Amino acid sequence: MRDAVVAAWTWFAVPGQWSGRRTTGELALASVLALLGAGTEDLLGGEGWRLAGIAAASAVLSLARRRLPASVLVLTAGLAPFLSGLGPLLLVVGWSSGRYIAGVGRALTAFIAAFVLNVGGTLLGVWEPQRMLSVSVMATLYYLGTTLAPGLAHRYWTQRRTLLHALQERNAQLMRERTMVVWQARLRERQRIAQDMHDSLGHQLALIAVHTGALEVDRELSERQREVVGVLRNASVTAMHELREVVGILRDGVEAVDGSAAAGGPARAGDETGRAARGIAGIEGLVESARAAGTAVGLRRSGAERPLAPAADHAAYRIVQEALTNAYKYAPGTPIGVELRYEPDTFVVEVVNEQPTEGPSKDVVSGGQGLTGLAERARLVGGMCHAGPADGGGFRVAGMLPYGAAPVAEAAPLVDAADDFRQQSTKPLVGDGRPVVVGPTDWTFTERELAMAVRGGRSRSTGGSVALGCGIAFAALVLLVVAAGFGLFFLMGAVEKGMIEPEQYDAVDVGMAEKEVRDLLPSGDTIATAGLSGKGPAWPTGAECLVLMSTQFSEDMNKEPVFRFCFKDGKLIEKKAYEVEAR
Repeated sequence: MRDAVVAAWTWFAVPGQWSGRRTTGELALASVLALLGAGTEDLLGGEGWRLAGIAAASAVLSLARRRLPASVLVLTAGLAPFLSGLGPLLLVVGWSSGRYIAGVGRALTAFIAAFVLNVGGTLLGVWEPQRMLSVSVMATLYYLGTTLAPGLAHRYWTQRRTLLHALQERNAQLMRERTMVVWQARLRERQRIAQDMHDSLGHQLALIAVHTGALEVDRELSERQREVVGVLRNASVTAMHELREVVGILRDGVEAVDGSAAAGGPARAGDETGRAARGIAGIEGLVESARAAGTAVGLRRSGAERPLAPAADHAAYRIVQEALTNAYKYAPGTPIGVELRYEPDTFVVEVVNEQPTEGPSKDVVSGGQGLTGLAERARLVGGMCHAGPADGGGFRVAGMLPYGAAPVAEAAPLVDAADDFRQQSTKPLVGDGRPVVVGPTDWTFTERELAMAVRGGRSRSTGGSVALGCGIAFAALVLLVVAAGFGLFFLMGAVEKGMIEPEQYDAVDVGMAEKEVRDLLPSGDTIATAGLSGKGPAWPTGAECLVLMSTQFSEDMNKEPVFRFCFKDGKLIEKKAYEVEAR
């Protein structure tokens, strides 16, 4: 039994349309329509089980209108003329059917069938041949206003939203493809640069190392010359190691692995030149070298050590190296502080030198690219770097670097952020290029769209959409006002055709010719008198009667005074004045 209920609910609740919020809203709407249906039927004279039946039918049909839109539309339109309490439901069903009936042909068929049944049922309920035209016009206007107009408006809105959604998906796909193309081009260019550097500089540095090694063991050189040659050889070997690291980062985004490490041995902590490994591990070597040169440099570490991505690790080393070089140039002899902080979310490296006592050095040769390059290097690994005057004097260089792998840089959007089809989030893309989802995962597309519109309501695109929606609403309101004015004018004219003064009734005598009487009275061909013929005393046998309303009101608010004129064989054979129950 439980499986059958679950299967029935799975069939009934269309996937993607019944989230938790949607279910709550649908139940609330069904309850409201049930109350409105019962209240409307009660005002129109219904009572007892009829009210309960109207309420139950309104609730059930409201819940089923999404799963069976065409059937519910036709059924509601066909029952509405006989069950007046279904009027509020017909408005909601018409709005919903405009969206959920798939296909133009099927929607057209459903609305035409609903129109025929609704107008036909109205005519069948009245069924007075002389009033068929007026009843048909009023029934058609009622159907257009309560069913067809909301359905067309909702269908247009749905098609527009579907188009915008498709454009958003296409735009996101193009952005992802562009990001892939950009990074493939960057990767190829980096590999080409790495190969050129390896082939040209590597070859020249290898030649320098070979020749300086040969000169170092030449017996004809003095000790001083051998010492100088040894320095040159160490510099060339160091340059080769650095070139290898740079080439590895350019080619693969990771630092080149030492031969010993690749073979399974421990990672290189230094080489034959005494140079420490590049990265955070090499910062202490930079500090020791500065101290050996006579500069007071302090090094402080804080936080639990965590590994960084190779590119970020290399960037930390370069930040310290460039900051120390900058301090040597512009503030020689001043104390320098180096601080390495392992924060919970980022690694922070900070280098601060004090204000030089004799002012900044002059005539310093500088390319002007060192600190600028640090900011770019930090950005490429997903961090940031700041360089500027320190509080209280001096100069400060600080970098914030991520622990994880460097994120893929965002490609430039194909459209302006403000012109993003309103549904597209302007937030950054996640790792695989998907836009950030606004709202919980159980929201339907309509709910996510509403949340995006609310959060991005200040954009020009959203403003344009709101303006367009307001324009459509205003146009619909104008049409409804025009239709209401036309209906009111038509109704007033119809009332005049079915209403007479008591003096007019008294002026007609039994026995007068039918033509003469009809010339004195209105035609009565109006919807205002629909239903009056079946009430009151029975008609004379073989007679044809004209029933009109009185301009006066009855003392009983539940009754309505009417006048009846019956004709037979071309003469007025009877006239009666009586009261009927008000509808």
